[in-house]
Parts: sequence; C-alpha cells; structure tokens
Amino acid sequence: MPMAEIAAPESQGFVPDLSQRIDYGVRSGLLPGLHSVIVARHGRIVVERYYAGEDAEWGVPLGVVQHGPETLHDVRSVSKSIVGLLYGIALGQGKVPPPEAPLLAQFPAYADLGRDPVRAKITVSHALTMSLGTEWNEEIPYTNPANSEIQMEMAPDLLRYVLDRPMILEPGERWTYNGGTSALLGALIEKGTGQKLPDYAREVLFGPLGISDFHWAAGKNGVHSAASGLRLTARDLVRIGQLVLEGGQGIVPESWIARSMVPRLPTGEGPSYGYQWWLGAAPVKAMDGKERPWFAGFGNGGQRLFISPATGIVMVTFFGNYDRMNNWMYPGRIWWEIVLPGLEKL
Repeated sequence: MPMAEIAAPESQGFVPDLSQRIDYGVRSGLLPGLHSVIVARHGRIVVERYYAGEDAEWGVPLGVVQHGPETLHDVRSVSKSIVGLLYGIALGQGKVPPPEAPLLAQFPAYADLGRDPVRAKITVSHALTMSLGTEWNEEIPYTNPANSEIQMEMAPDLLRYVLDRPMILEPGERWTYNGGTSALLGALIEKGTGQKLPDYAREVLFGPLGISDFHWAAGKNGVHSAASGLRLTARDLVRIGQLVLEGGQGIVPESWIARSMVPRLPTGEGPSYGYQWWLGAAPVKAMDGKERPWFAGFGNGGQRLFISPATGIVMVTFFGNYDRMNNWMYPGRIWWEIVLPGLEKL
C-alpha cells in the first residue's frame, strides 16, 4: 500500500494552522516528551511532525533520538490492539478458536487448572475483553517488580503464570487491565498458525499493508511480547489505523472489525473496552457538536492510535513519557483540544 498523500489541513476541513498549534504546545511545555504526531483525514496526511527527545526500547534507554519518518518507536500496549487484529485474521482462516470457546481447553498442558469450576468458565472472549476474573495488578509502575506484567515476563512458565492467578471474580464480571490476556491471545495465534507472532504478522498484516520495517521484542524466555513489544514507524501505525477505519481493507475480516469495536465492559477510566481496543466518544464541533465514537490503542508513555469513523480522522502520537505520572493526558490534549476542535468543515 503506498504512503498516504500529503495534503494541506484546510483542504481536508481543518484550520490551516493545525501544525503550528501542535508546535506551540511543544514550545509552551503543554506537550512534554512528544516525539512524533501524524494526523490524517480520508487517507491524506495533514500534519506530520517529529521532535528530538529521550527515548527507550522496551525499557532500555536509547538517549536522545532525533525522530523522523523512518524511526522505529515503541508502541507499547498499542501492540495489544494489533494482536486483536491478528486474532481476527487467524479466526477468519479457521486457525484459532472463536470467542465463545472455553479458554483452558485450548491449553491442555494446564488441564489441572480446569478442575476449578469457576476458572473453567473462562472463555477466549474473556481474554479479548480483559475480564478473566483473576487477580492482576498493572496499576503500579512497570519499574516495580510487583507489577503483574513484569512478574509474567520473569515467570519460568509465562502462560501458567497468567492462567493460574487466583480467581477473585466471576469471569466477565469486571474489566481489569491485564497484559496477560494479550499473551494468551498471542499464544493461541502461534499455536494455531504454527508461526511466531512477528512472522505471522508480517505475512498476513504488515506485508499486505506495505510495512517492511518493524521489530517485535521478546523476553528472556524467547516469547515475543504480545502485550507491549512492538516497534513501528508513525507512518506505518497510521496505515493500520486507516485499515481499521476502512473496515479491514480485505486484510482483516470486516465482521471482526465490527465485533472488536462493540463496547463490552466499562473500564472505570472513562472509555469502554472492546476486543483489545479502547472505545469512547467525543464532541465534534463540525458535526453539530454532538459526541461521535472513537476507537483507540493506548500505550504506556503516550503512544496512541486514535480513529474517528464519523470524521475519517486517524491520529498517531509517540511520546517518551514512559512510566511517568499523567503520561496519559498529553496525547489526549492533542486529540481533544487541537485535532477535533480544529476540524471546521466536513
């Protein structure tokens, strides 16, 4: 797929100084740590900005990086949303179980866990929606060894660690942010396809989209991190957003895109959650000021992929604010205070 055409913001209904508004946010200190931002509408890029800043690769400091169109960047937990797309492709190929399938039955090596009648109720859908009902804590920093994702990565058996957490709720009762659910989905994809996660992604998603340069980090156990390990360029993440906006482009089944973006559970953090995607609504001034749905992948440090179907807007941000308090608010400032209000005409 060729790179999106570059267009003037006003040609796509935006205020003409949209880029300058973002630059001002950086200069004023309102957007600390911004590395990259791209805004596209109807497949045309209207803003593309890159800045120098301290960066890291899956927690390993890289020093100051001058970011640009070819720079790979951690997308962190946006990886989860992309794994959700890969699951849909594999499901369409008949290589992974459907959402309603019992989860533990897919992992016969852990049959002993299925003797717990409550745990036996867990389905693949509960993994897709982060509602396993198990104890899990990613509310503390990822620099803290007590963080459940860090413990998962350090565990001698990653999958047993995820599946064997104490049951504290009925499956499906409540959403709990849980990178282990993405690890389970990645394992099902690898088991069903017979390929490592990055190899399968290259074949069925990245290759068809024209994405050739990416990296998928693996832990000490050799397992590629479905929860947070992917690195992409900002332009290539825009391609993925455009694919979602256009119903899968024949690469991801359109029916899976639709299923993924149905709000399944409240998160208690504002948005709802679908199948590894965050879902919300925001007012659009150019569309009578009423709220319109958006879909998003969120990643630690300020990594975002925002998609607004009603307006045709895709936005990607990369920040370097990993594990910092309030890192979530800065990409939101661009989306809610600059981009959406900056759309004046449909």
